[in-house]
Amino acid sequence: MKSMTEMKYHYGLKMRCYPGDQQKQLIKINSDASRFIYNEMVAINKELMQLRRVKLPIDIVQDRIKQLTMRQNAKQMSNHYQFLEDKRIDSLAKANAIQNYRKAWNAFRKVHATGIPKFHRKSYRWRYQTNCQYGQKTALLTNGTVCFLDNNHVKVPKLGLLRVAGSQARLLKRICETRIGTVTLTKDSADRFFLSMQLASDESFVKVSKTTHGHVGIDLNTDNFLTDSEGNIVPNPRYYRTIKGKLAKEQRILSRRQQRAKKEHRSLRDSKNYQKQRLLVAKLHAKVMNQRHNFLQQISTALIKNHDLVVAEELRSKNMLKNHALALSISDVGWRTFLDMLAYKATLYGRQFITISPRNTTQTCHDCGFVMGTNGTDKLTLNDRDWTCPNCGIHHIRDWNAAKNILDKGIAKLA
Repeated sequence: MKSMTEMKYHYGLKMRCYPGDQQKQLIKINSDASRFIYNEMVAINKELMQLRRVKLPIDIVQDRIKQLTMRQNAKQMSNHYQFLEDKRIDSLAKANAIQNYRKAWNAFRKVHATGIPKFHRKSYRWRYQTNCQYGQKTALLTNGTVCFLDNNHVKVPKLGLLRVAGSQARLLKRICETRIGTVTLTKDSADRFFLSMQLASDESFVKVSKTTHGHVGIDLNTDNFLTDSEGNIVPNPRYYRTIKGKLAKEQRILSRRQQRAKKEHRSLRDSKNYQKQRLLVAKLHAKVMNQRHNFLQQISTALIKNHDLVVAEELRSKNMLKNHALALSISDVGWRTFLDMLAYKATLYGRQFITISPRNTTQTCHDCGFVMGTNGTDKLTLNDRDWTCPNCGIHHIRDWNAAKNILDKGIAKLA
């Protein structure tokens, strides 16, 4: 049987799930165990770093280093902390917690901006990972330790039968070998439960059209969401701005209930009115996130499926957020998420997606190549939505002209 890495195509599946009260308790236990093990790994390595600075061959220090080094695996840690031997805790959840800690260190070594692994604090979010294991020669969606029983039910170790809802019906019709890898169970701050799976197969998960659909360049902006090189405009829905007033009102109520609970020396977790309001605020945030995510998914899928080449600017949202006049608009529009979606969907559908430097894409005339801000001219500002080239006299719509320049730079980059 092939492993996940040996298979050609990989796919992520996320479904809403509806656990019962006992299943929720099991998810909480496994989430707490995973967080404890991860934090214990952080604590062990912090202590090891301090002990290894002691250069003297002191027997007590050396014995302590040996003990901590041995404890860095799931079995030894369970022997040391007896509560981890609880039969309700998934053994693969413990192994995955240690593996995630080591992945965090690998990510830090590759990209230092991620920071070293830190303690995970207790929160309203729960999360743990397990794996699907196979005893058969052929891996299918219906024969592993994590498997689909039908369109609406999944069997998960320790949890048993779990009711789910999502887009899995299309995948269950596949006859080819499909392997389930890591399985993640999560609860968000709005008390919604999700089941995520990593899938792998030697056959594509989507139907790939081999028809040539042409090339397109896209200009992302705050006035409209995007303008493409064909002149099409996608308006900016501004989901957060539409709900900002209601959200501010509910957050003020939440703040007052928090202050009252603290004044009366009551725990926030035991304050029912605070928890009701916290859940209401969390659901408002989740609504905005869902609306934005659905919008970005639809636009990115349409662009990738209908074009062989998509070119966009390489935008660094972190730097642009320093402009306080535009920070809210940039955060609300979700550019970085949109570009990430285009990247993975291009791979999924067999298309090309590239990013180019945004330098002078807006200031350059597409017809003659004249750059505004040179030869005594002023640069275009954000208020200049259309302009006339002083060199050739062609009238331009600012974003459409920029999108055509972006496409030309992308084609030149591939040449």
